[in-house]
Amino acid sequence: MASPPCTTEELSPPPGGSLVEYSGGSLRIPDNPVVAFIRGDGVGPEVVESALKVVDAAVKKVYGGSRRIVWWELLAGHLAREKCGELLPKATLEGIRLARVALKGPLETPVGTGYRSLNVAIRQALDLYANIRPVRYYGQPAPHKYADRVDMVIFRENTEDVYAGIEWPHDSPEAARIRRFLAEEFGISIREDAGIGVKPISRFATRRLMERALEWALRNGNTVVTIMHKGNIMKYTEGAFMRWAYEVALEKFREHVVTEQEVQEKYGGVRPEGKILVNDRIADNMLQQIITRPWDYQVIVAPNLNGDYISDAASALVGGIGMAAGMNMGDGIAVAEPVHGTAPKYAGKDLINPSAEILSASLLIGEFMGWREVKSIVEYAVRKAVQSKKVTQDLARHMPGVQPLRTSEYTETLIAYIDEADLNEVLAEKRG
Repeated sequence: MASPPCTTEELSPPPGGSLVEYSGGSLRIPDNPVVAFIRGDGVGPEVVESALKVVDAAVKKVYGGSRRIVWWELLAGHLAREKCGELLPKATLEGIRLARVALKGPLETPVGTGYRSLNVAIRQALDLYANIRPVRYYGQPAPHKYADRVDMVIFRENTEDVYAGIEWPHDSPEAARIRRFLAEEFGISIREDAGIGVKPISRFATRRLMERALEWALRNGNTVVTIMHKGNIMKYTEGAFMRWAYEVALEKFREHVVTEQEVQEKYGGVRPEGKILVNDRIADNMLQQIITRPWDYQVIVAPNLNGDYISDAASALVGGIGMAAGMNMGDGIAVAEPVHGTAPKYAGKDLINPSAEILSASLLIGEFMGWREVKSIVEYAVRKAVQSKKVTQDLARHMPGVQPLRTSEYTETLIAYIDEADLNEVLAEKRG
């Protein structure tokens, strides 16, 4: 494998692979796609290595030798600083743009490096506007009474809201100017010791997120898409988010959707067969609803801040973020990554649970690239491992009498389950 590039002049996709192409709103996936990967920091190299092995085994199982992934290493984080002298080389961003499909491990952002977050910097540079977080129960120990009824995916807007970083300290000259402007122009008084932030939510960003969520629902057979917002208070930001999301549903997906109001007024309270119910919930009620009635929710669409809250809250229902996959997607480009952080105290010890990274990789390959059978068999292997109590220490400590597997042992266990699986049975069960 060639040395990862530090400069754009060094960029050269690996031989034997073909780049994914994007044209007219559609991807063209070759049989030997180049998929970029970033090892990350802390436990990142271990979990990424595990994910590459498991995905390769799944691709081989499903397609024999007719398809394969050609992996292309790019650098970010500590490895990039050691080799290239910077945390996020331009070559890495350009490499992801070329490949269009990338898997990354968790990244640490050292204080004083000029980045608020390397993860956020990558999302912003590549306009990865949809953060996609499936929340699913695989049989792992979980605190919630209805954990086995949780099966939802959250679409979180990734580029706007308070995460846009438009804010000033209370004692800054900028905050003083804004307070003065608001007082003089609008008669609005803000305390002198108040920090100030701006919460932008646009029609453009809302509509494109809702489109991706409804496309997902149609592709995966989901029957409910719920808009989460606090529009009863923030009428022109989150209230507008709700209205613009409905706008997309009713303009672009009219033949496929029905609103909650229409169900009550036209269909006697029963969703018509073959239609996706589009409804909305106030944010605080939504957080309660996923606990008391998780079976009512399948796809949740939320602004950035609400999406952050609901993603972690939903993950807690099924045992936390150790099994939580994630993918950040734009138009014709996606970067998958686990929800968990770098966990430096476990780095290099062969103890970490790689499931979140593995499931993120299967999400990338199965949903974004469309090799859905790969995702199905990876999820089957994870579920079988958990149900057979072949798990790493984070889960084993909640299973009395279970001897934990090391990261490498768990990886080999998943590969063995994939190799031994009856593919027809796995896919038939998935369809059922």
